[in-house]
Amino acid sequence: MTPTGTFLSFLWLIPLFPLATAALMLFVGKRVPKAGVSLLCVGSVGLSFVCAAGAVSELLAADSEHRVFQQVLFEWLTPGPMQMTGGHLVPFVADWGFLLDPLSCVMVLVVTGVGFLIHVYSVGYMAHEGGYYRFFGYMNLFMFAMLTLVLANNMLLMFVGWEGVGLCSYLLIGFYFLKKSASDAGKKAFIVNRIGDAGFILGILLTAVTLGTIRFMSNGLPESESASGIFQVLKAAKDSGTLGVITPTLTVIALLLFIGAMGKSAQIPLYVWLPDAMEGPTPVSALIHAATMVTAGVYMVVRMNAVYQLAPAAMDVVAVVGAVTAIFAASMAVVQNDIKKVLAYSTISQLGYMFLALGVGAFAAGIFHLMTHAFFKALLFLGAGSVIHSMSGEQDIRKMGGLWGKIPRTAVTFLIATLAIAGIFPFAGFFSKDEILGRAFDRFFLLWIVGFFTAGLTAFYMFRLLFLTFFGYSRADEHVEKHIHESPPAMTVPLIILAALSIIGGWIGWPGALGGENRFERFLEPVLAGVISETGAVRIAHHAVGKEIFLMVLSLSMAGAGIWLAYEFYRSKRIAPQLVAEKWPKVYELLVHKYYVDEIYDALIVNRVKDLGVLLGVLDANVIDGLGVNGAGWLARFSSKVSMWWDKWVIDGLLNFGAKLTQLFSYPVRLLQTGLFSSYALLILVGLVVLLGYYGHHMQTLLRAVR
Repeated sequence: MTPTGTFLSFLWLIPLFPLATAALMLFVGKRVPKAGVSLLCVGSVGLSFVCAAGAVSELLAADSEHRVFQQVLFEWLTPGPMQMTGGHLVPFVADWGFLLDPLSCVMVLVVTGVGFLIHVYSVGYMAHEGGYYRFFGYMNLFMFAMLTLVLANNMLLMFVGWEGVGLCSYLLIGFYFLKKSASDAGKKAFIVNRIGDAGFILGILLTAVTLGTIRFMSNGLPESESASGIFQVLKAAKDSGTLGVITPTLTVIALLLFIGAMGKSAQIPLYVWLPDAMEGPTPVSALIHAATMVTAGVYMVVRMNAVYQLAPAAMDVVAVVGAVTAIFAASMAVVQNDIKKVLAYSTISQLGYMFLALGVGAFAAGIFHLMTHAFFKALLFLGAGSVIHSMSGEQDIRKMGGLWGKIPRTAVTFLIATLAIAGIFPFAGFFSKDEILGRAFDRFFLLWIVGFFTAGLTAFYMFRLLFLTFFGYSRADEHVEKHIHESPPAMTVPLIILAALSIIGGWIGWPGALGGENRFERFLEPVLAGVISETGAVRIAHHAVGKEIFLMVLSLSMAGAGIWLAYEFYRSKRIAPQLVAEKWPKVYELLVHKYYVDEIYDALIVNRVKDLGVLLGVLDANVIDGLGVNGAGWLARFSSKVSMWWDKWVIDGLLNFGAKLTQLFSYPVRLLQTGLFSSYALLILVGLVVLLGYYGHHMQTLLRAVR
C-alpha cells in the first residue's frame, strides 16, 4: 500500500520554501528590513522542517515494507532510448521528482532541523554584519540545493543539488569578499570540488549507459523497464544471469562516484579545501561543514549501496581511504591553534569514520554517525562562534582561557559536545562510533586498529581545545578581556537544543549488548537490503554480548586515555607541550605544517598549472598572436606589397612599353592626320596612282595571256 497523507502530497514544498525566500532576498532583499529578513528566511526553513516532520510521520504510519513515497512533478529530460546490457532499447527519462524513504527521512530531518537551529543562531551572530540579506539569501539557497540533493529520485537531479551546494559554499565561504583569504578560500573550495564532480558526472553517465536508468528505484508506474530503477535493473540482471558481465563496470562506476564523494566530503586527497573554508562566518561552518554539504558524499554512497555491494574492490578502497583520512586529519588537529580549524580537521576525521563504516558494509552505522555528528559538530561550531563572539573576534586558543565562569551556557554545552565527539557513554557519539569500530573489527582488523587509535586522538585534541579555551587563567588581550560576555538567547537557545540532541541522539541506536534493539539500523534495513543477500549488506549483528562489551570498554578506555593525556598536558602541567615539541621537533614541524600537503600541491600542481599558464601565454603571444594573427596580418601586408610591386614594375611597365610602342607605330599615322581636305585628296590620288601602277602591270600580263 502506497503511503498517503497531506504532507506527503506537498512534499515539493520542503525545498520550495527556502528557494522562494532565497529568490526574494537576492532580488529585493536590500529593501527588506533586518527583522523582515530574519522572519522570512528563518521562517521558511522552519516551515520546511514542519513539512518534513509531517511527511516523515505519515511515511512511518505505513508498514515497513511500503515506506517509500515517490512524487514525480514532471518529466525533466527525455533524450531518447538507451541501450541496456542485453542489447535491447528502453526509454530513458530523468524526472524532476522527489523520493522519501527511510534513508531520505533521516537526511531531510537532519538538514531541516539542524539547519533551522543554525538559521536562528545566525540572527544573533550576524546582527551587526553588513550584507545581512545577502547572507540569508545564500543560506536559504544552500538549503534548497541540499534538500534537492537528499530528496532527488534520480542521479541527475541529485547532481543539480550537488552542484548547487558547491556554488553556495563558494558564495558563503567567500562571504567576506573584501578579505583576500576568504575569497581565495571560496575559490579553492569551488575548484577542488569541481575535480571531484568530474568523477561524479562520469559515474552518472556510465550508470546510464550500463543500466539504462538513473532512477534510484521504480517510479511507481506500471511495471516496465522504463519505470525501473537501479535496484530493479540490478535485480533483473541477477535473475537473468547477466550480473557477472557488468560487475567490472559496476566497480568502475562505484570508484567514479567515490571520487565525487572524496571532493564533497573532504577525503584524501581532496580534503584541502575544508580547513581553508573556515574563513567564512561561523554559522556557515556549522551548516556546510557539520550537518549538510560535507555529508553529501556519505549520503550518495549509501544511496547507491546496491551498486557498492556488488563492487567489493571499490568498498575496500572506500574503507582504506576513510581510515587513513580519519587518523591523518586527527593528527593535524592535535597542534592547531585556531579554534575553528581544530574543528575543521575534526570534521575531516569524523567523515573518515563514516567512510570506514561504508567500506566495511556498515551503511546504517555510517548514516547513524552522520546524524549524531550533525548534532555535536553543529554544537561545537556554534559554541566556537559564541566564544569568538564573546572574545571580540579572537580565534586563537592560545589567547583564551578562563571562560568557564564568564560564558557558562556556552561552556557547558561545549563540554557536552566534546564528550559526545570523544565517544563517552551515554552521549550520542559513543553509540555511533562504537558501532563503526565494531563492524570494522569484524571485517578489517588493521583498519579497526587505525580507528581505535583515532578515537584516542579525537578525545585528546578535543579536550585540549576545551581546556585551553575554558579553563586555566585568561590569556586574552586586555582590551578583549574587558568585553567578554555571554551570547544573546538567539545564539544560546540553539546551543541548548543541540546539547540535548548530543546527549539523547544516539539512544535510538542503543545496541543489543546493552539491552537495546538498534532500532535505527532496523529502520534503514529495507533501503540497504542489497541485490544479493551475501554481498555484505548491513544485517543486525548478533555478536556475543561479552565481545561487544569488551570492544566498548576498549574504545572507552582509549577515549579516557586521550582525555587523561590532554589533562596532563594542559591542566595539571605535569607534561609540558613545549618540551615534547622540543624532543621531537621534526614530528612537531611536520604536524604544524600539516604534512606540507599544501606546499606539495603547490609545487606539483598549482605552480605547474601557473607555469603552464605562463607557457600558454607565451605561446599565445608568440605563436597564436605572433605567427597566427599577426603573421596573417604580416603575410597580407607582404603580399599586398608584392602585388603593388608587381603591378608597378611589371604590369605598369608592360603597359607603358606597349603604350610607347603604340605611340612609335602610330607617329607616322598622326603625321598624316592634318585635318586639311587638300592633304587627304592628295593622299587619295597618290594611293590611286600606286594601285593603278601595281594592278596595271598585272592587267597587262593578263591581257597578253588572253590574246
